[in-house]
Amino acid sequence: MKPILLLSLLATAAFAEVNPAISEAMDKATAAKEIAGAVTLVADGEKTLHFGANGFADLESKASMETNALFWIASMSKPVTGTAVMMMQDAGKLSVDDPVSKYLPEFKGLKDAGGKEVIVTIKQCLTHSAGLSEVSPQESGNIATLKDLMPLIVAKPVQFAPGSKWQYCQTGINTAARVVEVVSGESFPDFLDKHLFQPLGMENTTFYPTEKQAARLAVSYKRSAAGGLEKTALMFLGNQPITSRERYPRANGGLFSTAEDYEKFARMILRGGELDGKRYLSEKAVKQMTTVQSGDLKTGFTPGNGWGLGWCVIREPQGVAATLSPGTFGHGGAYGTQAWIDPVKKRIHLLLIQRADLPNSDGSDIRKAFHEAAAK
Repeated sequence: MKPILLLSLLATAAFAEVNPAISEAMDKATAAKEIAGAVTLVADGEKTLHFGANGFADLESKASMETNALFWIASMSKPVTGTAVMMMQDAGKLSVDDPVSKYLPEFKGLKDAGGKEVIVTIKQCLTHSAGLSEVSPQESGNIATLKDLMPLIVAKPVQFAPGSKWQYCQTGINTAARVVEVVSGESFPDFLDKHLFQPLGMENTTFYPTEKQAARLAVSYKRSAAGGLEKTALMFLGNQPITSRERYPRANGGLFSTAEDYEKFARMILRGGELDGKRYLSEKAVKQMTTVQSGDLKTGFTPGNGWGLGWCVIREPQGVAATLSPGTFGHGGAYGTQAWIDPVKKRIHLLLIQRADLPNSDGSDIRKAFHEAAAK
């Protein structure tokens, strides 16, 4: 057996033990009806250190949570989009300092509320400082491509001078993904499948799950008036089934994945853009996108953070992130999923849950308990 293949096999999550402290923390959260269940994973650059599943994937059927459960990872999609952009920068196809209009001519018509022409850069899109207006699900209707989404974005006035403010912006991320489509000549889903997911072995990461994958989807819940948990739909699906392709690939938050899949992506980033002998990104690109690119702008959903290119960066660990090192980077998702990479301790922390109505999915007690348990 080739050494690289052997290393890859030994690194798989199937060989990992369960950290009792993490399992206890997740059992406590399920008992308190904060969540129905969870999949948790801790790894380093070479191997999986903890891999566990607690609680239920479906409370009604009493289906136990399994480690291969599929989750809507929501905004954990954003680091993937940032990575795709940096892959194109490495290839000489773009610079993140370029104006978006260099690749998307429709953006030459972008204006502010006063009718003045506005220029936004790819970097501003990725750091949430472009000021672009959002497009609601009702406005996007049955749009099925990023290309068709762009005119709707340009038709709305920019909300503030680009670079002057941080404001979380879904349209900026989708705009950056459309640039990737133009410079690569491939649809965004095809680009990710061909250049990232398939080479990394991420077989269960997709915008459009198959029926077989959908059968492993962890059910999403919200708190009921009685204090329990009740089923709730995924906010972006509308009345469409999860398998439908009649929706545009939401680069901002449309991916589904598993813990084992996202671990492969995170390990590649932790290792500076390389995994199992294949280089996906230059070390320079990884450093650029995972260090603060938002200057002194006040950012984020928890204190002490800055923003990289599609990644949140922890400047001053505190609160839920107190056990992580300065410079840790990652992203949370709307339904409580969390992925963080500590480059000092060389650790990957993955928390997959599906809780719809957390007051602050990045600042949840569940995340705090997970990080603290993982630190033990």
